[in-house]
Amino acid sequence: MRTLFALWAAPMAIFWGWFFLSLNDMNFGYVMLSRQVHDFAFQLYGQMLGIDPAIIPGMVARTCIFDFFLLMGLWAFRRRRNIAEWIGQRRQGTISEDRLGRATEAGPTLPAE
Repeated sequence: MRTLFALWAAPMAIFWGWFFLSLNDMNFGYVMLSRQVHDFAFQLYGQMLGIDPAIIPGMVARTCIFDFFLLMGLWAFRRRRNIAEWIGQRRQGTISEDRLGRATEAGPTLPAE
């Protein structure tokens, strides 16, 4: 699962890093990060897809969110027994004596007291 998350997150980080740097023309001397390349890339994608280039970033963002929930669903499915056990423990409401003692004991006193 870690490999799957890494293979998903790395291209997302690269794309969104390029997108926001080039959108704000923070090019650090690299042509790929310039606003001209940003506009050219989205103009080219818009012409290839036959849509307005201004809606492409929103489409990509929705796709990334969908992919995120798809991966989280896959992860939850693989961990369903652990998650069900955790939920069962929470519903029982049993709290260990040590934890209960730490929660109810008097905290540190103020210097003026």
